[in-house]
Amino acid sequence: MTTLAPSPQLLRIGPHTVQPPVVLAPMAGITNAPFRTLCREFSGGKGLFVSEMITTRALVERNEKTMQLIRFDASETPRSIQLYGVDPVTVGKAVRMIVDEDLADHIDLNFGCPVPKVTRKGGGSALPYKRPLLRAILQQAVSNAGDLPVTIKMRKGIDDDHLTYLDAGRIAVEEGVTAVALHGRTAAQHYGGTADWDAIARLKEHVPEIPVLGNGDIWCADDALRMMRETGCDGVVVGRGCLGRPWLFGDLVSAFEGTGVRQTPSLRTVADVMLRHATLLGEWIGDETRGVIDFRKHVAWYLKGFAVGSEMRRNLAVTSSLEELGSQLHELRLDQPWPDGADGPRGRTSGNNRVVLPDGWLKDPYDCAGVSADAELDTSGG
Repeated sequence: MTTLAPSPQLLRIGPHTVQPPVVLAPMAGITNAPFRTLCREFSGGKGLFVSEMITTRALVERNEKTMQLIRFDASETPRSIQLYGVDPVTVGKAVRMIVDEDLADHIDLNFGCPVPKVTRKGGGSALPYKRPLLRAILQQAVSNAGDLPVTIKMRKGIDDDHLTYLDAGRIAVEEGVTAVALHGRTAAQHYGGTADWDAIARLKEHVPEIPVLGNGDIWCADDALRMMRETGCDGVVVGRGCLGRPWLFGDLVSAFEGTGVRQTPSLRTVADVMLRHATLLGEWIGDETRGVIDFRKHVAWYLKGFAVGSEMRRNLAVTSSLEELGSQLHELRLDQPWPDGADGPRGRTSGNNRVVLPDGWLKDPYDCAGVSADAELDTSGG
């Protein structure tokens, strides 16, 4: 049974009202325009849906893949882009480009990614440790954003001995950031263990001036309601919980609006969504085969919990056309109801990893001499 929704809250991201206060987390290789379309359709257009990570250097240099990643469907509003960068000047140029060319309505900055290709450059969840660098990037972003709201997404810190989220939150307030989102894990945890919701509550107490959004271990609508009650946060950011389950956003809307309606699709309905997802990817990429190949990564998430043999799963994961995908799906026992346990954790669950950092990164949180424009990545997405 769905628990009672918290008292209605109005989440504002600059001029944009996000009601219910639910945000799709940026996920590399996942939250492209087709997946955002599916999530928006199930939510009835309610919520905020953020693009996958866009590298500022690649945007400024008009990298072909990056320019495709920032294409929004005509129905998307507000258009929300997440930027990654480590060089304040490049970040400023990217933000100014977005404003001048009307490429988005909201800019989120990535300070939470824990993957080595990002942290070894001093970016993502490694960057807030260098407080002056964080401040300089935020100054450049906000000063170039004009009327566009700038938000940030971050983690607790690099590890339990190098926590940064309270300092980063205060810097964000001082530099004019509109809202902050906190994933309740350190970079060292990656996606393992349990998210620390108490840290989200502490951040909310520390920066009452702006909205604080909580992220981590939201696997169902009840988790979102519970996070808001327990932490006092102003909204939730949902990532891995919606992998292979875009209808979770319909559940979230129902939960926050207090209707208690929950979607438990049969395998037949799930198969229809899978085929639509692959179709949208092909249309977006401009090539059916590439779209179906890109869809392969989603197969296991969609089928989680259903009685589908290992051979059939393998066959579905190597399809290369819509006809082949549809044919394989129709061989499944499609009358299966939504399985018990399918609402639990999904996606990456690895943890306790060593964080790959630039040499000497942890020696001094105020020494930023080792970071330059050369540390910018030149490609976007996954």
